[in-house]
Amino acid sequence: MRRFATVLTILLGIFPLTFGSEFLFAGASAATNFGIDPWPTGVAAGYFAVKGIRDIVIGLNLLALFALGQRRATGILMAITAVIPIVDMITVLTHNGPVATALGVHGLTAVVMLFDAFLLFRTSKSLRNATVEKDVQPAHA
Repeated sequence: MRRFATVLTILLGIFPLTFGSEFLFAGASAATNFGIDPWPTGVAAGYFAVKGIRDIVIGLNLLALFALGQRRATGILMAITAVIPIVDMITVLTHNGPVATALGVHGLTAVVMLFDAFLLFRTSKSLRNATVEKDVQPAHA
């Protein structure tokens, strides 16, 4: 289970880096997958850079905490960050976007992030328990 949580966490950290970069460098084409149409043009297209940077920073935060061995802190950040795809889903639904995109992309992302947060909490707890048990065992002479 620990290995699965590790792989899932790394993927959930890398994904925002990839689509965040797409929004930075090819905003209009990346936006078609988000679920809201029509997308901003002209000066309003600056929101693509805002979304791109937001996603990249989220991915970097998750990966940095995880790389430092902070499984529990990564789980907390993952759970908090799951609010973003939930709000994205609500935004798509309330702006007449495709229900399939709202639920299948944004909703599913939130569920996977919350599941990973649960796994990170669980595996960090089992690691702590194993360390405590190891420390409590009497030394053999």
